[in-house]
Amino acid sequence: MAKLLSVKIIGIIPARFASTRFPGKPLALIAGKPLIQHVVEQCQLAKSLSEVIVATDDTRIWEVAQNFCRVEMTRPEHPSGSDRIAEVCERCDCDAIVNIQGDEPLIDPNVVDAVANALAQNEMSTAATPIKHLSELDNPNVVKVVVNTAGRALYFSRRTIPYLRDAANRPSNEQLAAFPFLKHLGIYGFRREALLRLVKFPVSPLENAEKLEQLRALENGIGIAVVKVDYDSIGVDMPEDVARVEKLLRVI
Repeated sequence: MAKLLSVKIIGIIPARFASTRFPGKPLALIAGKPLIQHVVEQCQLAKSLSEVIVATDDTRIWEVAQNFCRVEMTRPEHPSGSDRIAEVCERCDCDAIVNIQGDEPLIDPNVVDAVANALAQNEMSTAATPIKHLSELDNPNVVKVVVNTAGRALYFSRRTIPYLRDAANRPSNEQLAAFPFLKHLGIYGFRREALLRLVKFPVSPLENAEKLEQLRALENGIGIAVVKVDYDSIGVDMPEDVARVEKLLRVI
């Protein structure tokens, strides 16, 4: 894998207005600012990004976000965030992209940089953090990842992986203590050509089974570097999460 030198890496934040659990979420006010603005401003603190772009298919988000960053309108029919950022990537002058979730107003810029820097030796990258809470171990909404000795992903699953055969009958708290389980964080880095290649592949069998689009990359031979970070994502999924984030912002 050739090393990236003097590269231009951009951050792209997909943002949709429609949400089953929280319609209009990107524009929800948190401490007086739209949620999407908090995400953008955190990403703008990352040293690795040349530019931060919001990708949306909704003019309401476009009208607000253009006040604090570049905004690109995309087609509405994209099946995934990767497809949405690929459309933007095609018309951008860049060597690599970091795809940041638009519902994490406290995203750590150092995590963005770690994922971006991993692209020096890899086509694709992401981040993971140790699972510390028992409630996350068997939660299918908390995606797990296992890695090889080189730090590249072997597999992602909504199931608890690996299966601890010798500890299978022990209580969950003992299993958690017995192995360093990793929680996948929803941030991705791509070399430009890898992203454009990835979205041309059809939905893969494992991706369809687990409903995890990163499995499409693994099934098609695109390696994913996993950087381990001491950071746990704090997402805004429901309206009641706004007050929780505002409380955390007052502490920072």
